[in-house]
Amino acid sequence: MEAKANTLQLKYLNELAKFYAEQRQFEKAYSYNSNFIAQTKSLDSANSQLKISPYEIERNDLQQLDSINVLKQRQAVQAATIKQDNIMLWISLAALLIISVSLSFVYRQYRTNKKTLESLRKTQQQLVLAEKMASLGELTAGIAHEIQNPLNFINNFSEVNKELLTEMDEEIQKGNFEGVKLLAKDVISNQEKINHHGKRADAIVKSMLQHSRKSTGQKELIDVNEMCEEYLRLAYHGLRAKDKSFNAKFETNLDPTAGKVNIIAQDVGRVILNLINNAFYAVNEKKNSNSVSNYEPEVTIGTKKINSDVVITVRDNGTGIKQEVIDKIFQPFFTTKPTGLGTGLGLSLSYDIVKAHGGEIKVESIVGEGTTFTIKLPS
Repeated sequence: MEAKANTLQLKYLNELAKFYAEQRQFEKAYSYNSNFIAQTKSLDSANSQLKISPYEIERNDLQQLDSINVLKQRQAVQAATIKQDNIMLWISLAALLIISVSLSFVYRQYRTNKKTLESLRKTQQQLVLAEKMASLGELTAGIAHEIQNPLNFINNFSEVNKELLTEMDEEIQKGNFEGVKLLAKDVISNQEKINHHGKRADAIVKSMLQHSRKSTGQKELIDVNEMCEEYLRLAYHGLRAKDKSFNAKFETNLDPTAGKVNIIAQDVGRVILNLINNAFYAVNEKKNSNSVSNYEPEVTIGTKKINSDVVITVRDNGTGIKQEVIDKIFQPFFTTKPTGLGTGLGLSLSYDIVKAHGGEIKVESIVGEGTTFTIKLPS
């Protein structure tokens, strides 16, 4: 209605301007025409504003829509972030739960393994003690034989001295001092022999105690030749005491320059004794098998100084060892002896003892011909 009224007003002004122009009233015609033009411009401006406003509104609407879309995108991103954070939180909680359960299992397993290890260590100590006592048992008979010999000499010379002293008393009563002097010389000579064999028995007892007592772990300088010779005799007589029918030739091939080695005497002595016992066992098995006619069992222990090392060899002409057995011979609990005759720890412990001394132990063998064990120790 407003637009129509404006149109009629403009038409009215335009007609008045034309009318006064025809009447030659130019001032009024000019006035109405100016008013017409002004109204037309005003109306055009209003119409222009009316045309611009929808555009502005549409643009504002688009801007608001963009803002809304941006806000929605931000909200979507925030929602996705929150969702991802929640997922990570649940994953972390699940991982923490798994780790807790795993740690609990590992801890229980650790305690179980620790108890098992302690039990194994105790069992190992018992087995080592059993092996040690077994070797001591094998020594006992040999030690008894070795002690018996000097004791026999001591007893015999004591009896002789008793008789000589009785004779001396008789000669003194007779006043035969020359005879007393001769008898005194014999008594002194016998007394020296008694002293010698007494020291021998004392050395044997000390050796036995040294072998049987708990190792202190302290190294000391030991004459390697004396140790090898002594254990060879003890092992032989020990086997003879258990089996009266056994007989074997045993020899020593000792290097005078071998000297002393810095070792734990109880431990290395146990190694040597074990190797000698094994050698005597091998030759005895071969002899009892009757596989070779005119067979003479023989065990030899030798020493040799090579540069800064001392090499000890234990050689026998027994049954020999198969190659597949040699590959396992130093493994714990491996033995070729019948049940009850070996713990399977002798060579394993020997290997560990030699290694602990910075040395090495090797074995060479030919089936049917014999075996040689070689120990190399730094001097």
